Amino acid sequence: MPWEYTALLLLYGSIIGSFLNVCIYRLPREISLVRPRSSCPHCQKIIAWYDNIPLLSWLFLRGRCRNCQQSISPLYPLVELASALLVWHTVWHFGWNGRTALLLLLGFAFLVLMLIDFYHYILPDVITLPGIVLGVVAAASPLSIPPLATLENSLLGLLCGGGGLWMFVWFFEKITGKKGMGAGDIKLYAMIGTWLGWHSLPLTLFLASLLGSVVGILWMLFTQRDRSQPIPFGPYLIIAAWVYLLYGKEIYRWYLT
Repeated sequence: MPWEYTALLLLYGSIIGSFLNVCIYRLPREISLVRPRSSCPHCQKIIAWYDNIPLLSWLFLRGRCRNCQQSISPLYPLVELASALLVWHTVWHFGWNGRTALLLLLGFAFLVLMLIDFYHYILPDVITLPGIVLGVVAAASPLSIPPLATLENSLLGLLCGGGGLWMFVWFFEKITGKKGMGAGDIKLYAMIGTWLGWHSLPLTLFLASLLGSVVGILWMLFTQRDRSQPIPFGPYLIIAAWVYLLYGKEIYRWYLT
C-alpha cells in the first residue's frame, strides 16, 4: 500500500476517532452529540479548533488544558489512534469496497461500546438496537459477502445470539441465584450474530469467556480487586468478535485439522 494512501487512511481514522471520543463521553451521560460544543471537563472552557486536532493537539498541549492546565486524559488520543489503526488495518486486510465500509461502521460501533462498558458497565441501547437492525439490513444488501453474514445466517444469528444467550443467563440465575450477564451483553451478542452470522457465536463466546477469565484473574491478583465486583463482559465479546471477523475461518480450519 503506498505511503500516501496509508497516511490518508490514518488521517481519516483519527478524525472519526475524535467524534468517537464525543460518543464515549456523552452517551453514558445522556448528553446530545451535537450541542453544546466540546469543552474542558474541568473549567468548562470551550475547546478551540486548533486545540482539537486529532492526536497532535494533545501532544502540543502536553496533555493539559490550555486554560486551566488540568490534565487531559490520554484516553482521547488513544481512541483516535485506535480508530486510525482500525481504518488502516481493515482496508489493508479486506481492500477498499462497499463491504469494508460496512465493516468499518461495525468497528466504530464496537470501539465505542467497548470503552463505555469498560468504564460505565453499560452497553447503550442507542447503539446495540440500531446495530441489530443495521446488521440485518447489511445482510440483505448486495454488499453482504464473507465475513458478513447472509440474510438467513443473520436472522439465525439474531435468534441464537439474543434468544440463546438470554435462556442461558435465565437458567444460570435460577440455578445459582446470581446474575451472570446484563441485558446489554445479550443485545450485543445478538448484534454480533446479525452481522457475522450464527456460526460466529460459539467461537466468539468461547474466546470472550477465555479472555475474560484470564484478565479477571490477573486483575484480582495484581490489583486486589474484590471478586464480588462485576467485570464488564462486553469488551471481551467485542475483541473476540473482531478476532473471528479477521481470522475466524483460519481458526476453525486449524481446529478441525
